[in-house]
Parts: sequence; C-alpha cells; structure tokens
Amino acid sequence: MKILYFAWLRSKIGVPTETVDLPAEVATAGDLVEWLKTRSPRHAEALANSKVVKVAVNQEHVPYDHPIAATDEVALFPPVTGG
Repeated sequence: MKILYFAWLRSKIGVPTETVDLPAEVATAGDLVEWLKTRSPRHAEALANSKVVKVAVNQEHVPYDHPIAATDEVALFPPVTGG
C-alpha cells in the first residue's frame, strides 16, 4: 500500500510517502492509522491525536471505518482551512 503524508504530518513523520505491507488485521482506514502509530516514535507522535487526521482512499475522503485493500493509495492529512 502506498501512503502519502501531507502538511505537518509529513514534517513530523519525516517522509512524504512510504510503501508498506499491511498486516492481515488492518482492514479499515482507522486500523491503518492505529497500526502506523506502531511503526516509529515519529509516526506515534504525528498520529497521536487521530481525531484531527483526515483520510482519503484512492483520492476520496473516507471515514475511519472505510475498508482498505493492499492496492489502495491512502493519503493522511490534517484538517484543511481556507479563506
């Protein structure tokens, strides 16, 4: 699975993208975020408050209970504000 990080998530984790092999128990976007927290201290810090982390699967915003597959592209980003 390809994962893209945006804005301050990218800065805190230290990479713009990564490709991962998902464990079998990771079935939803929320499972993915929780699993990513275990990958490194930087991931854990960046994703600590997952309530503010938004998820897109294959360029479509989805809720945390959305199913994911190994072939998906997942983007993680903070809330976006504009004016």
